[in-house]
Amino acid sequence: MDKKPIKITVQGRQALEKELKVLKDERQPHVIKRVATAREFGDLSENAEYHAAREDLAWIQGRIEEIEHILAQAEVVKANGDSTVSLGHQVVLLTQDGQEQEFHIVGEWEADPMAQKISHESPLGQALVGKKVGEIAQFEAPAGTIAYTIKAIK
Repeated sequence: MDKKPIKITVQGRQALEKELKVLKDERQPHVIKRVATAREFGDLSENAEYHAAREDLAWIQGRIEEIEHILAQAEVVKANGDSTVSLGHQVVLLTQDGQEQEFHIVGEWEADPMAQKISHESPLGQALVGKKVGEIAQFEAPAGTIAYTIKAIK
């Protein structure tokens, strides 16, 4: 089975590596101690702290596996040097009513719309990739067709 590389920015890889270190070196050992301490409280069938600690441990172990998988498949991509939008670029856009919005084009695992980080595979990301300053990026959203004019590429 061919494994598709996961495109990720340098910053995204560093953030995942940092999160993995915190999970392995700090959070996992702490929760393992919580499980052991809660186990000492007696009857495990009615021990809410034990069950909560086990759930936390399961989540942490699952997240560690997920991050390790992403990092093993990761293909670090840097913004290209030409004048077209690509993964890794910051893009300043003008809305149809003249307001500016800025987005960072990132890999799908780094996407965080609240932080203005959009995946290159999202509808807006796909509309932007390959475009140049002055061009219009248009895509379909639930609210209808949305168009942005590319003002700057950083």
